[in-house]
Amino acid sequence: MYTKKILNRFQKPKFAGEIKKPDAVGEIGNIKCGDIMRVYLKIEDNKIKDIKFKTYGCVAAIASTDYLCEIVKGMTLEKALKVTSKDVVKKMGKVPSVKLHCSILAQNALKKAIEEYKKKRAK
Repeated sequence: MYTKKILNRFQKPKFAGEIKKPDAVGEIGNIKCGDIMRVYLKIEDNKIKDIKFKTYGCVAAIASTDYLCEIVKGMTLEKALKVTSKDVVKKMGKVPSVKLHCSILAQNALKKAIEEYKKKRAK
């Protein structure tokens, strides 16, 4: 069902973990599948200096969150907000169609974290 590339990323994610004292955290969940994704951001000069995640979910949920982190690290917040779930799937390769929603969840967790950061900065 999963490609070797996706299974490898699931088994050895590059961005799994937590950032101590993050600038923002975004969490999203899906009641239907039970996936929960939390994205931590460290931001410097309006760029994502560091990004980590904790995901409770399936192979696709963990792999898609990890690939999302790889894509957006170093980007400005504005550019990171333009990253789509299709960009994540393209990076992952062949994903079972029933698991495409995982890339959307990852994207939404990132958006939530960036929104939180912008709200904090506006105060």
